[in-house]
Amino acid sequence: MSRLGQTSTVKQAFCDLAALVARVGVGGIFFANGWTKLEDGLKITGAKFLEQGAPAPGAWATVTMLAELIGGALLIAGLAVSVTGLILFAEALAVFLVAPPLNPITMNELILLGAASLLLAVVGAGRVSVDHMVVIRRRESAAADEFAAETEADQVIASLREPDEPAGAPAAKEASPAAGEEPAAPGEAPPAPAGEDTAPHPRPPRARGGEPPRTEERTPAEGDTLVAGRKKPPARNRRPATD
Repeated sequence: MSRLGQTSTVKQAFCDLAALVARVGVGGIFFANGWTKLEDGLKITGAKFLEQGAPAPGAWATVTMLAELIGGALLIAGLAVSVTGLILFAEALAVFLVAPPLNPITMNELILLGAASLLLAVVGAGRVSVDHMVVIRRRESAAADEFAAETEADQVIASLREPDEPAGAPAAKEASPAAGEEPAAPGEAPPAPAGEDTAPHPRPPRARGGEPPRTEERTPAEGDTLVAGRKKPPARNRRPATD
């Protein structure tokens, strides 16, 4: 691995570690505030918000408690960090505008929590998170689906490319060399069937007009016999021996 690759890997590891620490810290503070509201009860929390002049103190106590409990847990686990960070940022901004925080958190700490929540929503949860595991599984599933689609498309294309069997295919199969015979080399005539006369025969001389000379057909006479497909010449009469 090159130095550039090693530097990139180390940098990515530090980013993941920083995201993990930020998630646990911010999410832990939000979860602790929500848990305190849950222990005090919605009535007591609503009464405190009423003293500070918050509108709809009962609903306000319920919304803030659920946002801090659920949002803090999701930040720690690293699940839906983009959406959770935005919700916690909105909750911190609302508390800053509507009423000061009830728990032992100063206004400056509230501003830092809101800014950190927004930063996590933009940057992400890092690789040490549930979000990263979900993304990996989705990518693997998408890659498997894409591979299956490409394989099916290749099979369809291959089936379309296969030509239909021509009409003269049976004749070509009959003319194929039998078992034990070597096929003819390219450019050579195929071997002749067994029993056929393949010996070269001289061509008859052609006449001046370009037509081959005519040969007179001779009918077999009496006494002629055929020997191996040829006519045997008649036997010559021997002269009687003279005394």
